[in-house]
Amino acid sequence: MTGEGQRRRVIGIRDLNRALLARQMLLQRAPISALEAIERLCGMQSQTPNAPYFGLWTRLEGFRQEQLSQLLQDRQVVRIALMRSTIHLVSSNDCLELRPWLQSALDRSLKAAFGKRLAGVDLVRLAEAGRKLVEEKPMTFKELGSRLRAEWPEHAPEALAAAVRNAVPLVQTPPRGLWGNSGQSTHTSVEAWLNQPLNLQYSSEKMIKRYLAAFGPATIQDIEAWSGLTRIRKEIEYMRHQLVTYQDEQGAELFDLPDTPLPESDMEPPARFLGEYDNILLSHANRNRIMDEVTRKRVITSNGIVHSTILLDGFVAGKWKHRQDKGNSALIIQPFRRLTQREQIALSEEGERLLEFSTSTASREIVFEPAL
Repeated sequence: MTGEGQRRRVIGIRDLNRALLARQMLLQRAPISALEAIERLCGMQSQTPNAPYFGLWTRLEGFRQEQLSQLLQDRQVVRIALMRSTIHLVSSNDCLELRPWLQSALDRSLKAAFGKRLAGVDLVRLAEAGRKLVEEKPMTFKELGSRLRAEWPEHAPEALAAAVRNAVPLVQTPPRGLWGNSGQSTHTSVEAWLNQPLNLQYSSEKMIKRYLAAFGPATIQDIEAWSGLTRIRKEIEYMRHQLVTYQDEQGAELFDLPDTPLPESDMEPPARFLGEYDNILLSHANRNRIMDEVTRKRVITSNGIVHSTILLDGFVAGKWKHRQDKGNSALIIQPFRRLTQREQIALSEEGERLLEFSTSTASREIVFEPAL
């Protein structure tokens, strides 16, 4: 349904929360493959190598670490700078489309971070030189910057490497990203790694619909916050006839795909553990649908670290961390409020499953710290 009647419908925070949980496969684990899930989510935030493993475990039935490790080794998925110029895990097919679509955001990010330090550098020539080096042999950014400085001696190697990272689509090569491995981040071009060219016939309309399928209903500002792109309004206005619209409680216009039902707001979601940098925390301008501003400051540090979190009643209610020492594993739960007995039992049961997934030690325990 479209038109004025649909446009006037107001949906509240709990409606948005339940819609987000459903689309993120957090109301119940999905019986699909890891590759299908990664594509359904339009990629997964992956600043730390293990983050997507926990993200898939909490969303999928029977997920095991080797399933994702094998996808990386088989080059069916890659780790690459994409949305907001941050590292994401995406399918190889999505990578070939997303990377050129996001080029303007990567250009803007480079200018903001290193523009002054790259003054006078021919960025096209720099990109060509950098591409040649990493296609000869995958390199760390330190190695790449050092090699490039031979030709640009007056510029900082980290700025030179960053310019190549944002101009040339660079993937991180295994063993980085494999479960249980801690190799350095080495990089080569997407084209060399996948033996395919980028898809320059990408569709903004398709990408926006993919976002709404995974994160909607959403505002224009939400789409821009997720992608790092600007001028999304022009795209949305062109697509408006294909979308349904709502309003949130503050009067902001929300867009969504037609024939996409919203779950009942009074349904009771299960307790969930999310890994570091989970997509669900980072993909909206207004994050009240998953955590309020006070909670956001507890979860996301001033320097951009995003802690592992717990969800209760669908909202962020605390943090968790794993501690391992001499064959003993402990899951440390740090709630932001006093837990009910029922909540503590639910977290304990899910926490046992998390420890079983993440550790092979015989001795395991769950520790609840006092409310922060």
